[in-house]
Amino acid sequence: MKSPHQCLQGLVFTVALGLLLMQPVLADQHEDGGETKAGPQPTAEQSVTEHQIRIDGEVVNYTATVGWLIQHKDDKPVARFGYTAYTRKGSDDPAQRPIMFAFNGGPGSSSLWLHLGILGPQRVIVNDAGYADPPPAKRVDNAYSIIDVTDLVMVDPVGTGFSKPLGDAEGKDFWGVDQDIESVAAFIKQYINEHGRWASPKFILGESYGGIRGAGLAHHLQSRHNMHLNGLVLVSPFIDTAAGRDGGDLTLPHALFLPTFAATAWYHDALQNKPAELQPFLAEVENFALNEYLPALTAGYTIDAGRKRAIAEQLSDYTGVSADYWELADLRVSHQQFVQELKRSDRLIAGRIDSRFIGPSVNPLSESMDYDPFFPSVGPAYTAAFFDYLHNELDFGKTETYATTAFGLDWDWSHRDPNGRQQVAVNLLPDLSMAMIMNPGMGLHIQQGYYDLATPFAATNYYLRHLNIPTEARERIRVDYYEAGHMMYLHQPSLEKYREDLAAFVREYDRLP
Repeated sequence: MKSPHQCLQGLVFTVALGLLLMQPVLADQHEDGGETKAGPQPTAEQSVTEHQIRIDGEVVNYTATVGWLIQHKDDKPVARFGYTAYTRKGSDDPAQRPIMFAFNGGPGSSSLWLHLGILGPQRVIVNDAGYADPPPAKRVDNAYSIIDVTDLVMVDPVGTGFSKPLGDAEGKDFWGVDQDIESVAAFIKQYINEHGRWASPKFILGESYGGIRGAGLAHHLQSRHNMHLNGLVLVSPFIDTAAGRDGGDLTLPHALFLPTFAATAWYHDALQNKPAELQPFLAEVENFALNEYLPALTAGYTIDAGRKRAIAEQLSDYTGVSADYWELADLRVSHQQFVQELKRSDRLIAGRIDSRFIGPSVNPLSESMDYDPFFPSVGPAYTAAFFDYLHNELDFGKTETYATTAFGLDWDWSHRDPNGRQQVAVNLLPDLSMAMIMNPGMGLHIQQGYYDLATPFAATNYYLRHLNIPTEARERIRVDYYEAGHMMYLHQPSLEKYREDLAAFVREYDRLP
């Protein structure tokens, strides 16, 4: 059986070319990435600048702080931990302001995407579902930022951004499910301590692998540090490896990916009898996936030939991929095969991070993605805009390496659940369930796109159904869907709705008078 690391290569936001195709921004680093043992003791560094922006018709004056803290263990420096923080001016009491810690996923992604995509006070302009314009990159004030509602700390876990191991510490001390949760929790506690924010309402927002990290943090912070959250926001979350990844030997994921296949075919006009409306169509497909397709899959290779053909024909009607293809695949088509097959005759390939994106197929005979059209479409613009902002407006980091993404992390895909049991397959649903039970004041907000083949919406629905929580806790869950992909904020209508939904959630759970 393949290891979770082998099966989850795609969840590092890449298939072949890698997240953003941005390996050149990574400096040559030793695994420990730290200071020489004989060198000077590392110190915290930061740049503080003052700014103003108009959000929701209101002028917001804020302070931006970018830099890093020094994380210690047993009184020894073990990591420098990078961040960018935004605090609104005008309040004499920080406890009267909520604070949100936000991060992307990977594992191995910096917070670049959320930072310049939706949360921060600056936003990069790209062409939705198409290639961004040639340089110069277009960066504007972000009228949809969340910093009018909550202070914001963009977090770069060790191995990304400016964050790296120090001294005797090594990458393996941070690069794993539990190691990552522990180090990010330690950063959050340290930041809270140093800035006097223990009394503030606290929120965590994580995207993609940030679902595993965020769910783990919700439980870890309260069980290890006695810190309750007011709210947890999971954007396009990945939480349970046995449900959220296809292409291996597991049956369930095939059923959970099918509705996103259907959404993709609907978007690209690949259906012979295209329904007029998307949501009712997807509800129909999800019902079929769970109640007819999944039982057919569980029959394995003993399925009756007539039943197999009937299921293949229905799958063809829902996905635009021929019944013969489905039948030859024994009804098990992975998302990598699907994006190649959907428009193979046109020598085109659909995207994975956002299946609305489309590009030329490098090898029309391939059964897996040669690249994801999403990344070359928007990645270079995000990179250029971010470094222009970091160096010239936040006035920091020109002589430092900021790793926008980190490939080749030897990630430890093991996890002990809240009862201390070693899991066979990583699943943070028990941690999230325990966090919601132990903290009856915490809300959960899910934000999910329909065209996301990295973390499909039906898998997210599955996660929610399998939270082992009482009815009262379910009433604290808010779920919002968007007609876009993994990073739904690239789509202007979804960007606007995302902001409204997130602001409403924070205001509901900040518990301030």
